[in-house]
Amino acid sequence: MPDVGLREWVAVGRAIAKGHLLRYDPKAGITARFERDLGALTGARHVLAVNSGTSALVAALAAAGIGPGDEVLVPAYTWMATAAAPVQVGAVPVLVEINETLTIDPDDIRAKITPYTRAIMPVHMVNAPCDMDAIMSIAREYGLVVIEDACQGVGVRYKGRHCGAIGDLGAFSFNKMKNMNIGEGGAVLTSDERYFIRARSYHDLGSMIRQHGDRLNEPEFVGMNMKVTEIDGAMLEVQLRKVVPMLERMRKRRAVLAEILSQSREFTLTPHNDPGSAVSLSVLARTREEAVALTGRRGIHNRLRDSSKHIYTNWEPILQKRTFHPKMNPWAWAKRDISYTPDMCPRTLDILDRTCIVTLGLQYPMPLMKMVARKLADPGPSARSA
Repeated sequence: MPDVGLREWVAVGRAIAKGHLLRYDPKAGITARFERDLGALTGARHVLAVNSGTSALVAALAAAGIGPGDEVLVPAYTWMATAAAPVQVGAVPVLVEINETLTIDPDDIRAKITPYTRAIMPVHMVNAPCDMDAIMSIAREYGLVVIEDACQGVGVRYKGRHCGAIGDLGAFSFNKMKNMNIGEGGAVLTSDERYFIRARSYHDLGSMIRQHGDRLNEPEFVGMNMKVTEIDGAMLEVQLRKVVPMLERMRKRRAVLAEILSQSREFTLTPHNDPGSAVSLSVLARTREEAVALTGRRGIHNRLRDSSKHIYTNWEPILQKRTFHPKMNPWAWAKRDISYTPDMCPRTLDILDRTCIVTLGLQYPMPLMKMVARKLADPGPSARSA
């Protein structure tokens, strides 16, 4: 993630000095400028800054009219917010297997579609883009809405297009662990004007009193308060200038390290849906035991099965179908019984068991990282037999 430092501090100071911290203050404009700049970068016609990535997902679903009785396809490997967002609008998540790219499996998408499916939420996990060509083709065939969860892929490209701006709507996160970091924040992206107007209404309970001139005769409805401040906008403007250079450094490092690691006889590189643009690097061991052994080697960040918070088996409120009030439980409104079990996505669990993330070491000199990669690819007879 980019650092947060002096430039953000100065930008925030300027925003405070202006004295107009509400983003819809008539004399404000920092957040609006950021939204225009992010749209120009990604190719999305409309960008709406919100207070978190989760809020972005919920607002996108509300904008698309997803609600009670609807089913939304989500991958079994993602942060729980992807599955929780449909619940917040009264829909239910249906879990879909991932494939070895660590992203939602288009073949299993087809297998999980029912007459009640309304949307697909592909997730670009760990900076790895989904197979968006296949996903968009399936969506058009079945008349489904595609809402990209690009919270872990801000700035990442897929075949020349920006993740988050390929589907009907997209969601970004600016959490401290993401590619753009202001502590917490998010954005909705879309090129559909009606979706944008509905997302704007949903994210701002007071939208009807704003002087928005592009309502398209879309009636206001009861929404939430997901707005950001000009302080957030000021930090985001600075972070936006950092993300592209950072990802380019990651792309170059990934290419060099991947070439070295591809020579290993112990593991294979995780396949990628757009290798030329890849900024993430992971390896796939033959067995769970071999992956566990890899975790003790220098250059390995972690085994994905050990990062349990992103695995469906640990989403207890989803598995138990539990909401804050029993009469606000969307599973009770579903048009068929939706059940979840810990073993319902065995392929996902097997892949996560055998996949290890490789650190790119942006803070270290490249010669050192090459040496680490060569050692990881060929640790010597003693390490292999250990």
